[in-house]
Amino acid sequence: MTTPDDLVWMRRALHLARMAEGCTSPNPMVGAVVVHEGSIIGEGYHLRAGTPHAEVHAINAVKDRSLLPESTMYVSLEPCSHHGRTPPCTELIIGSGIRSVVIGTTDTNPQVAGRGAERLRQAGVTVVTGVAEKECRHINRRFFTWHEKKRPYVILKWARSADGYIDLPRSPGDPVEPNWITGKAERLMVHRWRAEEDAILAGGGTVRTDNPSLTVRLWKGRNPVRIIVSRSGNLDPRSAVFDGSAETILFTCNDRAAFPGARIFTLPENGGFIEETLKVLYDMGIQSLFVEGGAFIIRSFIESGLWDEARRFTGRVIFNDGVPDPFPQLTPAETIHFEKSILEFAYHF
Repeated sequence: MTTPDDLVWMRRALHLARMAEGCTSPNPMVGAVVVHEGSIIGEGYHLRAGTPHAEVHAINAVKDRSLLPESTMYVSLEPCSHHGRTPPCTELIIGSGIRSVVIGTTDTNPQVAGRGAERLRQAGVTVVTGVAEKECRHINRRFFTWHEKKRPYVILKWARSADGYIDLPRSPGDPVEPNWITGKAERLMVHRWRAEEDAILAGGGTVRTDNPSLTVRLWKGRNPVRIIVSRSGNLDPRSAVFDGSAETILFTCNDRAAFPGARIFTLPENGGFIEETLKVLYDMGIQSLFVEGGAFIIRSFIESGLWDEARRFTGRVIFNDGVPDPFPQLTPAETIHFEKSILEFAYHF
């Protein structure tokens, strides 16, 4: 039975796990704490793939190892029981003398999938699972989606004016630049979001009208892989997405398309480009995809049902005319107010 104290310690583990947000892919974010008589004596979190796991850091942080047999470990994700790039955490826990482990959620990775908890029980360790499970799954929703749905976790992001347009009308010869709806604080947040995801996607229309870089410049972090979807392949090779500053992949129906520094994947002419793109990205090991538009691309993801999260800014500017919001009926689950806009979150599970 879960106690209030169990939730307190598990939420501390979750807080630690989030400290590595955007850094652990393809591994999940995991935090662990070791508790002795109501006090934390060791804690840690997984920093990045290929480095020691959270359980290792937590146990190594304990100064008095004699306390471990009378301590409980709280870990946000089931400890691994297999040899990968690092040794199995179950054996470290067993060898440390810890006799009680509380797990936030089981790991659906086929290499683990309950085996970690079972290995601990076989060694005589008391195991409790499912503490703050919803929260523990939420922080690793990218990881779980990739393993369970066999595709990347898809986040849709767009901004609209106060009167419901995402862009002004465009004519040939107009400046190739964005029409800003949000302020500097929102743009900073978007760059942070980019750094947290494996890949970022935009359509050919957005590349032609806005010439985005799709890189992380206003936040410290890695650049996501740039994914461009253009059925025609009619793009300017001088566009910022082909500048070589980040890996770029072009999905197109044009089998003659060639752009320096970009990998090309040919899409079928008869539709299904969303499904095909996600399949290729899954096979590449990309666990999350941040979709930044434009309207046709966002609407295509929504109509296909292949999306998980939407983040929509509504600014204060008035356009009077232009490209309509691709999903005006969005029902937000969360709302954040900025000086120049309102940010709404919606989830599709």
